[in-house]
Amino acid sequence: MYYCIQNIAASVTDGIMRGNVLSSWRNDSATPGTFSDLILKPPASFTNQTGEQTQTFKITQLAATAMKSFMSDTFTGSGGFNDSGPTFSSDVIQALYKTDNLTALIDNLAHSMSNNIRQQNDTTPNVNGTAWRTETFVQVRWAWFSFPATLVIASLFFLVVSIWETAHRDILVWKASCLALLFRGRTLNLTDRDNDPVNKLSEMSKVAAKIKVELEETPGGDWIFNIED
Repeated sequence: MYYCIQNIAASVTDGIMRGNVLSSWRNDSATPGTFSDLILKPPASFTNQTGEQTQTFKITQLAATAMKSFMSDTFTGSGGFNDSGPTFSSDVIQALYKTDNLTALIDNLAHSMSNNIRQQNDTTPNVNGTAWRTETFVQVRWAWFSFPATLVIASLFFLVVSIWETAHRDILVWKASCLALLFRGRTLNLTDRDNDPVNKLSEMSKVAAKIKVELEETPGGDWIFNIED
């Protein structure tokens, strides 16, 4: 790997930044000194500048030394095989050994380092443009909402009317109990038994707890309930 200067066409689409390297320039003779910074001065034609003006790029001696130390410590190691299996001094050395394309791996590392350096640069001027972001909006289609709303209103109206009719016509509340049919049937009339009034459901339940009935077949083939003696 080496220090270089690149012209990159960057674009942001849907919040994702993409960069296309248009050109690259390097100076193989420029190396950082022990106590000096690395200075890169590409030609004016490379930076699209006119006249004798040139743009200077600097890698500080501290940054270059730290980079060199990191790369040396990371990529220095050993690996091999013994009786217990493969052994490597670090995960990086193991990754380098197992990779099928060492060139692509180093290229990805260089791109990642370049992107990190670009993100850490606080001197980059602001770029004018239009920034887009995703927002959530809710649109109510009242035509689709009208049908369930109508059902709710109609159901509520039917409930109120039913309550009103029941209250004004003195209709007894028997609900789904089958006792009302048994007490008011043609063949089983329990109204006069023990002279107990059996109009309400609670009264029917009280009387039903005192008697036993059985289902018998009549000579005509019908089935009726009879009270056991």
